[in-house]
Amino acid sequence: MEKSVCQEETYNALYHEHFQSVRNYVYYKCGDMDQAQDIAQESFIRLWQKCAEVIFEKVIGFVHTVANRLFLDKVRSDKVSLKFEKNQMPQQNTEDPFYQLRTKEFQSQIEQAISELPEGQREVFLLNRVDKHTYKEIATMLGVSQTAIEKRMTKALIKLKDKIEEFKSYNI
Repeated sequence: MEKSVCQEETYNALYHEHFQSVRNYVYYKCGDMDQAQDIAQESFIRLWQKCAEVIFEKVIGFVHTVANRLFLDKVRSDKVSLKFEKNQMPQQNTEDPFYQLRTKEFQSQIEQAISELPEGQREVFLLNRVDKHTYKEIATMLGVSQTAIEKRMTKALIKLKDKIEEFKSYNI
């Protein structure tokens, strides 16, 4: 028997397995965790509403497409810049304050460089390097070819490499 998205157990399992990925996907686009949470939840509500129409094997693509469309509806004409939540790096008591300051400045520069990437490159970079999705998975999420994902990643890496060259003076 083929799995049905309309079965509550199946739906709940899909939700628990993929919610974080969808939320992160939207977060990488908008930089607002609350907005990303809301859009991800709305995407899964729409999945439940259309469960009879969605083929089980296409669920992940469906939810990401819905999330993307909801995001675009909310920010149709706005330029989006990503602002990361500040994660405290583990600090050792033996580190000198100058080292901590340089580390914090370097981290800030890296975050700024990532946020300045064009949206498509930024989301591919973060989905691959932070969420550990493969190019094939990202292509499915975004509804584009794997080659397009590879090109976006290549361009993102080139831009980040150029930015990092500017940071060499930090000597961390």
